[in-house]
Amino acid sequence: MRHLAILGSTGSIGTQTLEVVDNNEDMKVVSLAAGSNIDLVEQQIRKYHPEVVCIYQEDKARELARRVTDETVSVLYGMDGLIACATAASADVVVAAVVGMIGIRPVIEAIRCGKDIAFANKETLVTAGHIIMPMIRKYQVLLTPVDSEHAAIFQCLNGEHHGEIAKILLTASGGPFRGRKKEELASVTVEDALRHPNWTMGRKITIDSSTMVNKGLEVMEARWLFDVDYDHIQVVIQPQSVIHSMVEFVDGAVMAQLGTPDMKLPIQYALTYPQRRNLPGERLDFSKLTDITFEKPDPDTFRGLSLAYQAGREGGSMPTVFNAANEKAVAMFLNREIGYPDIPRIIEEAMMDHRKIADPSLEEILAVEAEVYAKIEKR
Repeated sequence: MRHLAILGSTGSIGTQTLEVVDNNEDMKVVSLAAGSNIDLVEQQIRKYHPEVVCIYQEDKARELARRVTDETVSVLYGMDGLIACATAASADVVVAAVVGMIGIRPVIEAIRCGKDIAFANKETLVTAGHIIMPMIRKYQVLLTPVDSEHAAIFQCLNGEHHGEIAKILLTASGGPFRGRKKEELASVTVEDALRHPNWTMGRKITIDSSTMVNKGLEVMEARWLFDVDYDHIQVVIQPQSVIHSMVEFVDGAVMAQLGTPDMKLPIQYALTYPQRRNLPGERLDFSKLTDITFEKPDPDTFRGLSLAYQAGREGGSMPTVFNAANEKAVAMFLNREIGYPDIPRIIEEAMMDHRKIADPSLEEILAVEAEVYAKIEKR
């Protein structure tokens, strides 16, 4: 029996994780954490009967507690509540699916408690990979990636020797604006950017996909997950989203993981590794697959990807600046406070304005995040 703590239970990954639970009798939900969607969390409580739940907003948590007095569940709030869900005594695996740097502390505490991590919070490794990965080794816990690209690489490397990797090939769909030039993006609306051609995701990650900032974050995440330097991580546009990523080895062989664009596959594999289990859903039909094409990303139009490589290579606190500036800029765009081309512009300005900390502590990482937010608000 796998006892799950799901952080981010109302988001895209969280809700699909619960669909995987529905299909596996040996999985039990022991804790749930979410932001403010108490209507959905109440439904989840009544279906899965967790021991503890966290709603980040205190007033919402109190309202939820009043609604579920007939259930045997503790309703907590804030960071303390989030950490309590991540470290629940009966949990043996934590699905880290909250969005943003808010996920760092709960993941760190879960590792300290010896919990395995099914990892879908890329910001944690982007900003604190130098802290997280040594802890994974120290506490001897299993970290399995949930992002489709990193899950694909993880599968391609299964049984292979790390020293034989020549290159990691991260695939990207290209998003809704593939093929456009920079000048054509000036008039992009929120609605335009939220129309992803292949994947159904949350609002923030969908915007990140459209700017290719998300792929830049995945490059930085891959550097930590697979201990490969940036010169050996290449982004390739694969518009059909059939190949989820590839690994080239020193002898020239290339291994790829293919499948339909369904996040439940990497979620289930992360929870059942090293087993594979039946997963209901659509399968690839190669008789109907007319072509698989590849393109190079356009670094001029999708400036966010180039800035991600720059931030990753500089290291230290610079990836935190990149991530925090993007989080703030995307929130402002979704609130219609800035235009679409302002997102990479704000990221670049924040990076230029920052004096790098070479080996930041967790406290310094969080302080840099707050500093970047404050400066952007004052611009």
